[in-house]
Amino acid sequence: MTGQELRQMLLDKWGYSYDVQFRRAQGKIFLQVMWKYLEQVSFPLSEAEYQEHLDSIANYLHALGGSTQVQIFIAQTRDRPRLGKAVSIPLDLGDRTSEWIL
Repeated sequence: MTGQELRQMLLDKWGYSYDVQFRRAQGKIFLQVMWKYLEQVSFPLSEAEYQEHLDSIANYLHALGGSTQVQIFIAQTRDRPRLGKAVSIPLDLGDRTSEWIL
């Protein structure tokens, strides 16, 4: 998955280019779809910076082996990002989890 494909997936599902971030909690790694989005006037990144950020996230997802998990989760979830509440996508990395949690 590329950053552009990730962006298109977010647009297709929720209609906005939401910010995404990795989070670590309770020994697990999550990809969180945040409530801020590119189309907001107050969004802190330019379009080029946002695309660069998504490219970076997509590269990490590919390295972690989590691209398919994210695609399936986004397609199936009924949750939607809203103010103060992100959509958390758990990444099952199997035995490799300890490599990514320091």
